[in-house]
Amino acid sequence: MGNVSKGSFTVVLYQIRIVLLISSALLGLVISIAIPVNAQKNSSSPPQINSNVDSSELTPSYPASPPPPGKDPSPDDRDLQERLKETDYRVSNLLGDVRGNLWVGSWRGLSHIDPNTGKILGRVSLPNVAIGALAQDKVGRLWVGNYEGLQRVDPRTNEITAQNLFLPSKRVLSLLIDKRGYLWTGTDNGIALISPDQGLIMTTVKNLPGVSANALTLDADGQLWVGTLDGVVRVNTANAYVMKWINNLPGTTVQALAISPEGLIWAGMPNNLLVINPKTGAVLRSVARLRGRNVTAVGFAKDGSVWVGTNNGLLRLNPHTGAVLDEVAGLPSSRVFALAPDIGNKLWIGTSEGLAWLMPKMPLAKTHLAFSRTVK
Repeated sequence: MGNVSKGSFTVVLYQIRIVLLISSALLGLVISIAIPVNAQKNSSSPPQINSNVDSSELTPSYPASPPPPGKDPSPDDRDLQERLKETDYRVSNLLGDVRGNLWVGSWRGLSHIDPNTGKILGRVSLPNVAIGALAQDKVGRLWVGNYEGLQRVDPRTNEITAQNLFLPSKRVLSLLIDKRGYLWTGTDNGIALISPDQGLIMTTVKNLPGVSANALTLDADGQLWVGTLDGVVRVNTANAYVMKWINNLPGTTVQALAISPEGLIWAGMPNNLLVINPKTGAVLRSVARLRGRNVTAVGFAKDGSVWVGTNNGLLRLNPHTGAVLDEVAGLPSSRVFALAPDIGNKLWIGTSEGLAWLMPKMPLAKTHLAFSRTVK
């Protein structure tokens, strides 16, 4: 550069030197990066082309085909169907109260209706809607058994006034008020006797023969009969002692019970309907038309006939001969769970798909739309 000593000119020369140095550095960096790339390209050998392959084969092609078939139902319809399947419309229990109204225990909740008009009078909010049994005590309070225990409901306010009693099991299957006004509670692990006023358990029968108290009824003497997994058991309502156990029945499991006006036991079983003499324990009759059928509900009407619900239909029988008088059509489902005769001059039927009713001389049963899948 030379030695220049004149003020500002010296500064310009140094600036030029710095710019040149920076430019040289940048140029060297670019060259150092570019050379390996070029070297790599030059060192690689050109790709070999197979002269035996037709050039048309190197171009991918796809055969013409129709679009995949659609799925039925469509996503929107499928979502609707899934939501419908989640809703259980079964009506598992029916109870006529002292005012002549009907309580409907379904797996969507508890309601009471006017049986003359079908109008819903009220609904009760419960912690568990899988209702297994209903009963009303002598004061008018409603007792509701479900798969999480027992609740006492005031029907005037529809509020729960007692619950979570220490039962042999939380799964309540049957309820019954005896002649003294005490509440018998059947569970899948024995029975308990409860004072309705205090809401306290008086005694329990845990070692019940047949274990599970599927159904309860009272005989003419006021004693309790229990349908179990192994026959029927008679229990003294005064001291809760087992008085008799009839376990030599064909089919063992008893899931429905009723006492005829003559005092005979009608026992519904998964494959039979038996008529039993409670004093001797002898089976008087196996109803021929019900052999091999799953009997789920039995109820006597005021005219003396007996209604029998099964998992495949509803029949009315002559109680003396067992002859079928009627077979009911028009039910929302042929799977019957509960019967309530002579309420509002109607027979009320709880099925797996809702509630129905039947009046004398009606050719078909009618579905109550508020408890049916018909109403979305």
